[in-house]
Amino acid sequence: MSALDVIVSGTMLAQTIRMTIPYACASLGGVLGERSGIVNIGLEGILLSAALAAVAVNGATGSGALGIAAGVACGAAIGLGHAALVVKGRIDAIVSGLAINLAAAGGTRVVLRALYDSSSNSPTIPGVRIGGGLFVRTLFDPFVLLTVAACGVAAWMLARTRLGLRLRACGEDPAAAQAVGVDVAKTRMLAVALGGAACGLGGAALAFELHQFQSGMTGGRGFIALAAVIVAGWRPWRALAACAAFATLDALQIVLQNQTRVPSQLFGILPFAATLVALAVVSRRKGTGVRPPAGIGKHPV
Repeated sequence: MSALDVIVSGTMLAQTIRMTIPYACASLGGVLGERSGIVNIGLEGILLSAALAAVAVNGATGSGALGIAAGVACGAAIGLGHAALVVKGRIDAIVSGLAINLAAAGGTRVVLRALYDSSSNSPTIPGVRIGGGLFVRTLFDPFVLLTVAACGVAAWMLARTRLGLRLRACGEDPAAAQAVGVDVAKTRMLAVALGGAACGLGGAALAFELHQFQSGMTGGRGFIALAAVIVAGWRPWRALAACAAFATLDALQIVLQNQTRVPSQLFGILPFAATLVALAVVSRRKGTGVRPPAGIGKHPV
């Protein structure tokens, strides 16, 4: 089968949908945090930590549902910790996010060694997909359904609820929000914790997709998701679409690596190169309505 045949096949589409999930979940986490005024560049570290938590709990209990819950809880806990450091401790959000990434990169190796006597990967775990044909298994995959539902709920919450209004107010003008009675600190901490939970779902999805934890398995997905937040203009559905585009390139580079003799490293940079191009285009275009929340990084007096 030629590379073109593989690209236009249903297998390629199914693979793209599955690969979209970690990107989309991490991107949703970034949207929720930044709409409240808190940048979270620790998405990569949250993905990695949640993946290990999901594998460890699944391996210990044999329950896929508990494994997913562990990944979500791990992400929420890290997100809450990040928010507490930034909101209560007034630590720079970039420094805190960088610390999360560094701690996750080293900490997961330590935990791997302690649990499985390996610093590279865990034992394999079963997947959580349902039976049926390729598209049934893909479209009704629990992670696909949960991700779409999370994006829908987040979009509705931001646009239609009092909590969403308060969250957006904290991201645009925290001083004004506090002046009218909004608890900016609690709102921001809740938003970043929810974002961490969404990112944790992505980490669990990645672990179950690969059926194990591998050291460094996130491969920069958190940073690409962070770029998708900007490209999407801080909107959940647009972020999902941007992540689908990046995931398509990710799936494409895997196909091309297997079907051609071109060095794999050349194709491996495709998603990252596309990210840079997308960011450059967005930054240069005027009148697109793409601007960050005005209150990012600001604290009420």
